[in-house]
Amino acid sequence: MKSVSVRGCAGGAGVGALFAAVFVDVVYASGSDGPSWPVAATLLLGGVAVLWPAARHPRWLTPQLRTTVPAVASLVCTVDSVARSGALFGPGELAILLCLLFVAVRHCPRNWVVACAALDGGAVLALPVRPFLGELDTMLGFILIGLLLVGLTIAFAAYLRSQDYRRTVAVGETRRAERLAIAADLHDFVAHHVTGILVQTQVARMMADTGTEELDPVLAGIERAATEALASMRRTVGVLRDTDDAADRRPVGDLAGVADLVEGFASPVQKATLQRATAVPDDLPHEVQAAAFRVVQEALTNVRRHAGDATQVTVGLRYDRARLQVSVSDDGRGGSQLPAAAHGGGFGLVGLKERVTALGGELHAGPRAEYGWEVRAVFPR
Repeated sequence: MKSVSVRGCAGGAGVGALFAAVFVDVVYASGSDGPSWPVAATLLLGGVAVLWPAARHPRWLTPQLRTTVPAVASLVCTVDSVARSGALFGPGELAILLCLLFVAVRHCPRNWVVACAALDGGAVLALPVRPFLGELDTMLGFILIGLLLVGLTIAFAAYLRSQDYRRTVAVGETRRAERLAIAADLHDFVAHHVTGILVQTQVARMMADTGTEELDPVLAGIERAATEALASMRRTVGVLRDTDDAADRRPVGDLAGVADLVEGFASPVQKATLQRATAVPDDLPHEVQAAAFRVVQEALTNVRRHAGDATQVTVGLRYDRARLQVSVSDDGRGGSQLPAAAHGGGFGLVGLKERVTALGGELHAGPRAEYGWEVRAVFPR
Protein backbone atom coordinates (compact mmCIF):
# COMPACT_ATOMS: atom_id res chain seq x y z
CA MET A 1 0.00 0.00 0.00
CA LYS A 2 1.46 3.32 -1.07
CA SER A 3 1.64 6.13 1.44
CA VAL A 4 -0.02 9.40 0.49
CA SER A 5 2.46 12.27 0.25
CA VAL A 6 1.82 15.80 1.46
CA ARG A 7 2.32 17.07 -2.08
CA GLY A 8 -0.34 14.67 -3.37
CA CYS A 9 -2.80 15.76 -0.68
CA ALA A 10 -2.17 19.43 -1.46
CA GLY A 11 -2.66 18.80 -5.19
CA GLY A 12 -5.93 16.97 -4.58
CA ALA A 13 -7.17 19.74 -2.30
CA GLY A 14 -6.29 22.34 -4.92
CA VAL A 15 -8.16 20.50 -7.66
CA GLY A 16 -11.17 20.11 -5.38
CA ALA A 17 -11.15 23.81 -4.52
CA LEU A 18 -10.93 24.70 -8.22
CA PHE A 19 -13.94 22.52 -9.04
CA ALA A 20 -15.91 24.15 -6.21
CA ALA A 21 -15.03 27.62 -7.49
CA VAL A 22 -16.04 26.66 -11.03
CA PHE A 23 -19.38 25.39 -9.70
CA VAL A 24 -19.97 28.80 -8.13
CA ASP A 25 -19.25 30.43 -11.51
CA VAL A 26 -21.78 28.15 -13.21
CA VAL A 27 -24.41 29.09 -10.62
CA TYR A 28 -23.70 32.81 -11.14
CA ALA A 29 -23.92 32.43 -14.94
CA SER A 30 -27.17 30.47 -14.85
CA GLY A 31 -28.75 33.10 -12.61
CA SER A 32 -27.87 36.02 -14.89
CA ASP A 33 -30.19 37.51 -17.50
CA GLY A 34 -28.04 36.70 -20.51
CA PRO A 35 -26.89 33.39 -21.98
CA SER A 36 -24.53 31.32 -19.82
CA TRP A 37 -22.81 29.35 -22.58
CA PRO A 38 -19.92 31.86 -23.14
CA VAL A 39 -18.90 31.60 -19.48
CA ALA A 40 -19.28 27.81 -19.56
CA ALA A 41 -17.09 27.59 -22.67
CA THR A 42 -14.45 29.80 -21.05
CA LEU A 43 -14.46 27.69 -17.88
CA LEU A 44 -14.20 24.49 -19.92
CA LEU A 45 -11.24 25.76 -21.96
CA GLY A 46 -9.49 27.11 -18.89
CA GLY A 47 -10.12 23.97 -16.82
CA VAL A 48 -8.72 21.72 -19.53
CA ALA A 49 -5.66 23.96 -19.92
CA VAL A 50 -4.96 23.95 -16.17
CA LEU A 51 -5.78 20.34 -15.28
CA TRP A 52 -4.46 18.46 -18.32
CA PRO A 53 -1.57 16.29 -16.97
CA ALA A 54 1.80 17.63 -18.06
CA ALA A 55 3.09 14.14 -18.89
CA ARG A 56 0.28 13.63 -21.42
CA HIS A 57 0.43 16.93 -23.28
CA PRO A 58 0.44 16.50 -27.06
CA ARG A 59 3.15 18.40 -28.88
CA TRP A 60 0.75 20.96 -30.30
CA LEU A 61 -0.49 21.94 -26.82
CA THR A 62 2.35 24.34 -26.09
CA PRO A 63 2.42 26.54 -22.96
CA GLN A 64 1.71 29.64 -25.04
CA LEU A 65 -1.37 27.99 -26.58
CA ARG A 66 -2.58 26.78 -23.17
CA THR A 67 -2.34 30.24 -21.65
CA THR A 68 -3.59 32.45 -24.50
CA VAL A 69 -6.74 30.66 -25.72
CA PRO A 70 -8.63 30.71 -22.37
CA ALA A 71 -7.51 34.32 -21.78
CA VAL A 72 -8.86 35.37 -25.17
CA ALA A 73 -12.13 33.54 -24.42
CA SER A 74 -12.39 35.38 -21.08
CA LEU A 75 -11.82 38.76 -22.75
CA VAL A 76 -14.50 37.94 -25.34
CA CYS A 77 -16.89 37.13 -22.47
CA THR A 78 -16.05 40.46 -20.84
CA VAL A 79 -16.71 42.38 -24.05
CA ASP A 80 -19.96 40.47 -24.54
CA SER A 81 -21.11 41.09 -20.98
CA VAL A 82 -20.54 44.86 -21.19
CA ALA A 83 -23.79 45.10 -23.14
CA ARG A 84 -25.59 43.20 -20.36
CA SER A 85 -25.63 45.12 -17.09
CA GLY A 86 -25.28 43.09 -13.93
CA ALA A 87 -23.22 40.23 -15.43
CA LEU A 88 -21.14 38.65 -12.67
CA PHE A 89 -17.77 36.91 -12.54
CA GLY A 90 -17.02 34.12 -10.12
CA PRO A 91 -13.91 32.86 -8.27
CA GLY A 92 -13.46 29.91 -10.65
CA GLU A 93 -12.59 32.01 -13.68
CA LEU A 94 -10.33 34.20 -11.56
CA ALA A 95 -8.48 31.16 -10.19
CA ILE A 96 -8.09 29.64 -13.66
CA LEU A 97 -6.66 32.84 -15.12
CA LEU A 98 -4.20 33.21 -12.24
CA CYS A 99 -3.09 29.60 -12.72
CA LEU A 100 -2.58 30.24 -16.43
CA LEU A 101 -0.64 33.42 -15.61
CA PHE A 102 1.61 31.31 -13.39
CA VAL A 103 2.13 28.80 -16.23
CA ALA A 104 2.89 31.60 -18.69
CA VAL A 105 5.59 33.20 -16.53
CA ARG A 106 7.22 29.93 -15.49
CA HIS A 107 6.99 27.70 -18.57
CA CYS A 108 6.51 29.81 -21.70
CA PRO A 109 9.55 30.41 -23.94
CA ARG A 110 11.41 33.65 -23.30
CA ASN A 111 10.10 35.38 -26.41
CA TRP A 112 6.50 34.52 -25.43
CA VAL A 113 6.53 35.22 -21.70
CA VAL A 114 5.65 38.92 -21.84
CA ALA A 115 2.85 38.51 -24.40
CA CYS A 116 1.20 35.52 -22.68
CA ALA A 117 1.54 37.04 -19.21
CA ALA A 118 0.12 40.36 -20.41
CA LEU A 119 -2.86 38.60 -21.99
CA ASP A 120 -3.63 36.55 -18.85
CA GLY A 121 -3.07 39.51 -16.55
CA GLY A 122 -5.26 41.74 -18.73
CA ALA A 123 -8.03 39.14 -18.61
CA VAL A 124 -7.85 39.14 -14.80
CA LEU A 125 -7.99 42.92 -14.57
CA ALA A 126 -10.90 43.04 -17.03
CA LEU A 127 -13.14 40.81 -14.89
CA PRO A 128 -14.45 43.66 -12.63
CA VAL A 129 -15.63 45.55 -15.73
CA ARG A 130 -18.49 43.09 -16.17
CA PRO A 131 -20.59 43.89 -13.06
CA PHE A 132 -19.18 47.29 -12.08
CA LEU A 133 -18.94 49.21 -15.35
CA GLY A 134 -21.27 51.89 -14.02
CA GLU A 135 -19.67 52.02 -10.54
CA LEU A 136 -16.24 53.51 -11.12
CA ASP A 137 -15.03 53.47 -7.49
CA THR A 138 -16.04 49.87 -6.90
CA MET A 139 -14.52 48.80 -10.21
CA LEU A 140 -11.21 50.52 -9.42
CA GLY A 141 -11.13 48.85 -6.00
CA PHE A 142 -11.52 45.39 -7.55
CA ILE A 143 -8.94 46.25 -10.20
CA LEU A 144 -6.43 47.15 -7.45
CA ILE A 145 -7.07 43.79 -5.79
CA GLY A 146 -6.56 42.15 -9.17
CA LEU A 147 -3.27 44.00 -9.61
CA LEU A 148 -2.11 42.69 -6.24
CA LEU A 149 -3.02 39.10 -7.16
CA VAL A 150 -1.39 39.42 -10.57
CA GLY A 151 1.79 40.86 -9.06
CA LEU A 152 2.06 38.12 -6.42
CA THR A 153 1.48 35.40 -9.01
CA ILE A 154 4.10 36.83 -11.38
CA ALA A 155 6.64 37.22 -8.56
CA PHE A 156 6.17 33.65 -7.34
CA ALA A 157 6.32 32.16 -10.84
CA ALA A 158 9.39 34.24 -11.74
CA TYR A 159 11.15 33.06 -8.57
CA LEU A 160 10.47 29.41 -9.41
CA ARG A 161 11.58 29.97 -13.00
CA SER A 162 14.88 31.41 -11.75
CA GLN A 163 15.30 28.39 -9.46
CA ASP A 164 14.67 26.06 -12.41
CA TYR A 165 17.30 27.91 -14.41
CA ARG A 166 19.83 27.71 -11.59
CA ARG A 167 19.27 23.99 -11.19
CA THR A 168 19.62 23.46 -14.95
CA VAL A 169 22.92 25.33 -14.89
CA ALA A 170 24.09 23.37 -11.84
CA VAL A 171 23.17 20.03 -13.45
CA GLY A 172 24.95 21.09 -16.65
CA GLU A 173 28.07 22.02 -14.71
CA THR A 174 27.96 18.70 -12.85
CA ARG A 175 27.69 16.78 -16.10
CA ARG A 176 30.51 18.81 -17.62
CA ALA A 177 32.74 18.17 -14.60
CA GLU A 178 31.97 14.46 -14.75
CA ARG A 179 32.74 14.36 -18.45
CA LEU A 180 36.06 16.02 -17.79
CA ALA A 181 36.75 13.43 -15.11
CA ILE A 182 35.85 10.69 -17.61
CA ALA A 183 38.24 12.28 -20.10
CA ALA A 184 41.00 12.22 -17.49
CA ASP A 185 40.20 8.59 -16.69
CA LEU A 186 40.23 7.79 -20.40
CA HIS A 187 43.69 9.27 -20.62
CA ASP A 188 44.90 7.14 -17.70
CA PHE A 189 43.39 3.91 -19.03
CA VAL A 190 44.32 4.23 -22.68
CA ALA A 191 47.71 5.77 -21.93
CA HIS A 192 48.50 2.74 -19.79
CA HIS A 193 47.72 0.32 -22.61
CA VAL A 194 49.30 2.37 -25.36
CA THR A 195 52.43 2.87 -23.29
CA GLY A 196 52.59 -0.89 -22.83
CA ILE A 197 52.31 -1.34 -26.58
CA LEU A 198 55.08 1.20 -27.08
CA VAL A 199 57.42 -0.46 -24.60
CA GLN A 200 56.78 -3.96 -25.93
CA THR A 201 57.32 -2.76 -29.48
CA GLN A 202 60.65 -1.20 -28.57
CA VAL A 203 61.73 -4.43 -26.89
CA ALA A 204 60.58 -6.47 -29.89
CA ARG A 205 62.61 -4.26 -32.19
CA MET A 206 65.73 -4.75 -30.08
CA MET A 207 65.21 -8.51 -29.95
CA ALA A 208 64.29 -8.90 -33.59
CA ASP A 209 66.68 -10.94 -35.68
CA THR A 210 68.61 -8.80 -38.11
CA GLY A 211 67.69 -11.23 -40.82
CA THR A 212 63.95 -10.60 -40.63
CA GLU A 213 63.65 -7.50 -42.75
CA GLU A 214 59.82 -7.56 -42.87
CA LEU A 215 59.35 -7.40 -39.08
CA ASP A 216 61.20 -4.20 -38.28
CA PRO A 217 59.22 -1.81 -40.55
CA VAL A 218 55.95 -3.12 -39.14
CA LEU A 219 57.11 -2.67 -35.56
CA ALA A 220 58.44 0.80 -36.41
CA GLY A 221 54.99 1.76 -37.70
CA ILE A 222 53.37 0.49 -34.50
CA GLU A 223 55.81 2.51 -32.42
CA ARG A 224 55.14 5.64 -34.44
CA ALA A 225 51.35 5.20 -34.21
CA ALA A 226 51.50 4.65 -30.45
CA THR A 227 53.62 7.77 -29.99
CA GLU A 228 51.24 9.88 -32.08
CA ALA A 229 48.21 8.48 -30.20
CA LEU A 230 49.71 9.48 -26.85
CA ALA A 231 50.48 13.01 -28.06
CA SER A 232 47.03 13.45 -29.62
CA MET A 233 45.30 12.16 -26.50
CA ARG A 234 47.20 14.59 -24.26
CA ARG A 235 46.15 17.49 -26.51
CA THR A 236 42.50 16.37 -26.56
CA VAL A 237 42.29 15.89 -22.80
CA GLY A 238 43.98 19.25 -22.28
CA VAL A 239 41.26 20.94 -24.34
CA LEU A 240 38.48 19.10 -22.47
CA ARG A 241 39.89 19.98 -19.08
CA ASP A 242 40.44 23.69 -19.88
CA THR A 243 43.60 23.58 -17.82
CA ASP A 244 47.32 23.15 -18.34
CA ASP A 245 47.80 21.43 -15.00
CA ALA A 246 48.45 17.80 -16.00
CA ALA A 247 48.62 16.70 -12.37
CA ASP A 248 45.02 17.68 -11.65
CA ARG A 249 43.53 14.21 -11.93
CA ARG A 250 41.44 12.24 -9.48
CA PRO A 251 42.74 8.85 -8.42
CA VAL A 252 40.78 6.00 -9.96
CA GLY A 253 39.79 2.84 -8.09
CA ASP A 254 39.00 -0.66 -9.27
CA LEU A 255 37.12 -3.72 -8.05
CA ALA A 256 39.92 -4.58 -5.66
CA GLY A 257 39.51 -1.15 -4.09
CA VAL A 258 35.80 -1.80 -3.44
CA ALA A 259 36.74 -4.13 -0.61
CA ASP A 260 38.80 -1.37 1.01
CA LEU A 261 35.86 1.03 0.59
CA VAL A 262 33.48 -1.34 2.36
CA GLU A 263 35.97 -2.11 5.10
CA GLY A 264 36.64 1.58 5.72
CA PHE A 265 32.93 2.39 5.75
CA ALA A 266 32.01 -0.05 8.54
CA SER A 267 31.61 1.37 12.05
CA PRO A 268 30.42 0.07 15.44
CA VAL A 269 26.84 1.16 14.61
CA GLN A 270 26.82 0.34 10.89
CA LYS A 271 27.80 -3.02 9.46
CA ALA A 272 28.96 -3.15 5.87
CA THR A 273 29.15 -6.40 3.93
CA LEU A 274 30.67 -7.09 0.53
CA GLN A 275 29.05 -9.92 -1.39
CA ARG A 276 31.25 -10.60 -4.41
CA ALA A 277 30.25 -13.53 -6.56
CA THR A 278 32.99 -15.92 -7.62
CA ALA A 279 31.98 -15.41 -11.25
CA VAL A 280 33.16 -11.78 -11.23
CA PRO A 281 36.38 -11.75 -13.28
CA ASP A 282 39.45 -9.78 -12.32
CA ASP A 283 40.31 -8.73 -15.87
CA LEU A 284 37.35 -6.46 -16.58
CA PRO A 285 38.16 -3.28 -18.54
CA HIS A 286 39.69 -0.58 -16.36
CA GLU A 287 36.99 1.95 -17.22
CA VAL A 288 34.27 -0.46 -16.08
CA GLN A 289 36.08 -1.16 -12.82
CA ALA A 290 36.61 2.54 -12.18
CA ALA A 291 32.94 3.32 -12.82
CA ALA A 292 31.86 0.48 -10.49
CA PHE A 293 34.21 1.84 -7.83
CA ARG A 294 32.66 5.31 -8.19
CA VAL A 295 29.11 3.90 -7.93
CA VAL A 296 29.96 2.17 -4.64
CA GLN A 297 31.82 5.23 -3.37
CA GLU A 298 28.96 7.65 -4.11
CA ALA A 299 26.32 5.26 -2.76
CA LEU A 300 28.19 4.77 0.53
CA THR A 301 28.66 8.53 0.81
CA ASN A 302 24.92 9.03 0.36
CA VAL A 303 24.22 6.47 3.09
CA ARG A 304 26.34 8.55 5.47
CA ARG A 305 24.57 11.73 4.38
CA HIS A 306 20.96 10.65 4.21
CA ALA A 307 20.61 7.36 6.13
CA GLY A 308 22.59 7.74 9.29
CA ASP A 309 20.17 5.39 11.04
CA ALA A 310 21.01 2.47 8.73
CA THR A 311 22.47 -0.52 10.58
CA GLN A 312 23.24 -2.79 7.62
CA VAL A 313 24.74 -1.84 4.27
CA THR A 314 25.24 -4.50 1.62
CA VAL A 315 27.46 -4.09 -1.44
CA GLY A 316 26.96 -6.68 -4.15
CA LEU A 317 29.11 -7.53 -7.16
CA ARG A 318 27.68 -10.07 -9.59
CA TYR A 319 28.56 -11.11 -13.12
CA ASP A 320 25.91 -12.59 -15.38
CA ARG A 321 25.61 -12.80 -19.17
CA ALA A 322 28.73 -10.70 -19.74
CA ARG A 323 27.39 -7.90 -17.54
CA LEU A 324 28.74 -6.61 -14.25
CA GLN A 325 26.00 -5.79 -11.74
CA VAL A 326 26.85 -3.47 -8.85
CA SER A 327 24.36 -2.83 -6.05
CA VAL A 328 24.47 -0.93 -2.77
CA SER A 329 21.48 -1.25 -0.43
CA ASP A 330 20.78 -0.13 3.12
CA ASP A 331 18.04 -0.54 5.72
CA GLY A 332 17.81 3.14 6.69
CA ARG A 333 14.55 4.96 7.21
CA GLY A 334 15.70 8.44 6.21
CA GLY A 335 17.36 9.51 9.44
CA SER A 336 20.67 11.33 9.24
CA GLN A 337 23.32 12.23 11.75
CA LEU A 338 24.71 15.03 9.60
CA PRO A 339 23.56 18.67 9.61
CA ALA A 340 21.50 19.82 6.67
CA ALA A 341 24.39 21.87 5.26
CA ALA A 342 26.45 18.68 4.83
CA HIS A 343 23.89 16.82 2.74
CA GLY A 344 25.31 18.05 -0.55
CA GLY A 345 23.61 19.53 -3.60
CA GLY A 346 21.94 16.37 -4.87
CA PHE A 347 24.00 16.15 -8.08
CA GLY A 348 26.10 13.07 -7.21
CA LEU A 349 23.65 10.72 -8.91
CA VAL A 350 23.55 13.00 -11.95
CA GLY A 351 27.30 12.58 -12.38
CA LEU A 352 27.08 8.84 -11.78
CA LYS A 353 24.39 8.44 -14.42
CA GLU A 354 26.51 10.37 -16.89
CA ARG A 355 29.48 8.09 -16.21
CA VAL A 356 27.48 4.85 -16.31
CA THR A 357 25.53 5.68 -19.47
CA ALA A 358 28.73 6.81 -21.18
CA LEU A 359 29.88 3.18 -20.89
CA GLY A 360 26.59 1.83 -22.25
CA GLY A 361 25.29 0.85 -18.80
CA GLU A 362 22.18 1.58 -16.76
CA LEU A 363 21.78 3.18 -13.34
CA HIS A 364 18.81 2.89 -11.00
CA ALA A 365 18.41 4.57 -7.62
CA GLY A 366 15.28 4.44 -5.51
CA PRO A 367 13.57 3.13 -2.37
CA ARG A 368 13.38 -0.57 -1.64
CA ALA A 369 10.10 -2.47 -1.30
CA GLU A 370 9.80 -2.19 2.49
CA TYR A 371 12.29 0.46 3.61
CA GLY A 372 15.79 1.54 2.84
CA TRP A 373 17.42 2.65 -0.41
CA GLU A 374 19.20 0.89 -3.25
CA VAL A 375 21.58 2.02 -5.96
CA ARG A 376 22.06 -0.49 -8.77
CA ALA A 377 24.25 -0.22 -11.86
CA VAL A 378 24.70 -2.65 -14.75
CA PHE A 379 27.77 -2.46 -17.01
CA PRO A 380 28.25 -4.40 -20.23
CA ARG A 381 31.67 -6.01 -20.56
